[in-house]
Amino acid sequence: METDFTNEALHKKREAVISSGVASVTPVYVESAFGAIVKDVEGKEYIDFGGGIAVMNIGHGHPKVVAAVKAQAEKFTHTCFMVNPYEVAVTLAEKLSRITPGDFPKKALFVNSGAEAVENAVKIARYYTRRPAVIVFENAYHGRTLLTMTMTSKVKPYKFGFGPFAPEVYRMPFGDTAGPEMLKEVFLKHVNPEAVACVVAEPVQGEGGFIAPPPGYFQELSRICRENGILFVADEIQSGMGRTGKMFAIEHWNVAPDLIILAKSLAAGMPLAAVVGRQEIMDAVHPSGLGGTYGGNPVACAAALAVLEVFEEEGMLEKAQTLGKKLGEAFERFREAYSIVGSVRGLGAMRGLELVKGDSSAPAADEAKKLAAFCLERGLIILVCGTYGNVVRVLVPFVVTDAQLDKGLSILEQGLAEICP
Repeated sequence: METDFTNEALHKKREAVISSGVASVTPVYVESAFGAIVKDVEGKEYIDFGGGIAVMNIGHGHPKVVAAVKAQAEKFTHTCFMVNPYEVAVTLAEKLSRITPGDFPKKALFVNSGAEAVENAVKIARYYTRRPAVIVFENAYHGRTLLTMTMTSKVKPYKFGFGPFAPEVYRMPFGDTAGPEMLKEVFLKHVNPEAVACVVAEPVQGEGGFIAPPPGYFQELSRICRENGILFVADEIQSGMGRTGKMFAIEHWNVAPDLIILAKSLAAGMPLAAVVGRQEIMDAVHPSGLGGTYGGNPVACAAALAVLEVFEEEGMLEKAQTLGKKLGEAFERFREAYSIVGSVRGLGAMRGLELVKGDSSAPAADEAKKLAAFCLERGLIILVCGTYGNVVRVLVPFVVTDAQLDKGLSILEQGLAEICP
């Protein structure tokens, strides 16, 4: 669609009508997007290494998803599943119950967003166990609603000024900073294990800085949970749908969560999230205890079914594994060549570069911002995350071409060379 708008003109209009509490990473206003390319209203193209924050794993505007959305929209766009149910939601629940980890009967619940899915997972865990407490981790991100904001670790911008927070949420260290045995310390010092409904963990932490735990971590964590009657909940909102080279990141540890939370790339940009879990847990809640007006929207479900078809028919997991290998090799080369790169983080195609400065390896947050601006000016969109704002994360669509990937990595390397002390 052709427009007469410029980025500057749209930004001025935005300032008059959009809450200033909603910030955007870039001043780029999108006109169209396809594959791994985003085009702005002025016609400039950008290689998208952000993927809408892990939403576009199979790429922007995939023809199969577009066709599914169009076809479903021509039939009906909404009836409310709680009033008049429909086949696409049932079929999607069936498929997700089959492909999620765990060789046991499972059921699904559909909602609109990742945060809503996290809230419902906690509700279900509390109902099933008849316990109130939730244990989460340092550097965790689970959303911006009252409960999920409480579960999220970082204060600013996510929690600052929004208290008081929800009760019965307890926090422990994650990954290589402490082993799962720390959970026993939490039981001794903070909360009785008999009061804990669930432990909620991101298999690879997203907003917290692309932190993956060491081998054996989740096996031990889930074992301690089982011993104490606590449900283990995997938040796969960002790490799932092939991002780490497996359909779900928790599969790297051969662990089957009691509940698994999905969103983001599940429906390739359509608002859809899911909680999938053990049948007896999902069935514990009384009828009408779960639900929502838009949950499992038929257009979004149709998009998600198309996404699953694309994974099967186009080898998306293989693409993700190949992409992850290329990113890992390039990032290790950057780490060796540029002193500002402290570590390479993540798994598969969920990769991050930790930027540090000085002998003390202090977080280089300002440099990360400069790097993002440098890349944007040259046609590359990158995102910054981490508790200290110093981790450059890459969530490029799996369908990125070799030429696009090489160009993007070249721009990123130019930026590192520019800001490296």
